[in-house]
Amino acid sequence: MIPTQQDISEEIAERSRAYVEAERTQHHPARDYSPYRSSLLRHPEQPLVTVQDPEAVELSGPVFGITDVTELDTDLTRQHTGEPLGERITVTGRVLNRDGRPVRGQLVEIWQANASGRYAHLRDQHPAPLDPNFTGVGRCLTDGDGGYRFTTIKPGAYPWRNHTNAWRPAHIHFSLFGTAFTQRLVTQMYFPGDPLFAYDPILQSVTDAAARSRLVAAYEHDLSVPEWSLGYRWDIVLDGPAATWIEEGR
Repeated sequence: MIPTQQDISEEIAERSRAYVEAERTQHHPARDYSPYRSSLLRHPEQPLVTVQDPEAVELSGPVFGITDVTELDTDLTRQHTGEPLGERITVTGRVLNRDGRPVRGQLVEIWQANASGRYAHLRDQHPAPLDPNFTGVGRCLTDGDGGYRFTTIKPGAYPWRNHTNAWRPAHIHFSLFGTAFTQRLVTQMYFPGDPLFAYDPILQSVTDAAARSRLVAAYEHDLSVPEWSLGYRWDIVLDGPAATWIEEGR
């Protein structure tokens, strides 16, 4: 039987109550968070395997550098011959370590749905229009201050099949690479004031309210470009008590 939104919302509320009653801070969600149905099938159940020869399974360093990332990689609105549809936005921030120091020269990648809430991907077949002038992928290297900056289109919400009438809030996926391909972190950035937050089991799987709030960007008017784009700031903290939630094992 396919669960309804009411079923999922009741499960979310119960898991939230249990978290509060446990009185133990947990920044990362349980891998078997039941309202997020596919996590029950996808989370690892066996102990991690120790790799004896790391060099055999990873590159000693990433194969990208400053000459591999171009200006068009950071501006998703200029990658095609025409203008994409939707609200143009600037997303910027810094990548920091637990001490607040900048993490320099790291590859930051993003991917997202278009303004109608559809990905340019064969697996996304829901009846929202594709935009021939928007692919929804970009990348950049953090600068000397740990900063990154993208110009893109604000993504739309979209349906998914976790339960009946399931909708994902607007979000942008972020991937960060370290010095090797096994050093990769993946997370999501959300937009302030989205009415779908309470209904989304992926976001609500981060049961700690403070950790969950760190996934939401801040609108900053001074970052908006006159007659061009609205500005959002979202800093990414890699570890420590103020760390940004990362999709561990998902």
